[in-house]
Amino acid sequence: MTRRQISSGSKFEAEIGYSRAIVDGDWMWVSGTTGFDYDTMTISEDVAEQADQTFRNIRAALEKAGFSLADVVRATYIFPKAEDFAPCWPVFRKYLGDVRPACTAIVAGLIDPRMKIEIEVTARKR
Repeated sequence: MTRRQISSGSKFEAEIGYSRAIVDGDWMWVSGTTGFDYDTMTISEDVAEQADQTFRNIRAALEKAGFSLADVVRATYIFPKAEDFAPCWPVFRKYLGDVRPACTAIVAGLIDPRMKIEIEVTARKR
């Protein structure tokens, strides 16, 4: 199987020079994803709602390539504020509770001040 790029259709992918995700064989890497609703380009002010939308965006990228959230083996959560981590636990459990991938949470600034969480995942097709 050859390397394949997965696009969300965002103009930023071409302007910046990245892909929403890359598939290579049984592996898939999903770029850092945020809680923007790509249809409306809006984002909630609530961190848990952003996390939920982020997982919907990640799931869409995975499914576009024939993967699912059940294939996720690694997740990285990035928060500008450490106190936003705990409110997202129920969302993490909702989407990955049965999968229980290896995870890391990092506190770091994000590009847009409206963003309260960014998530990247790695998946391996089962």
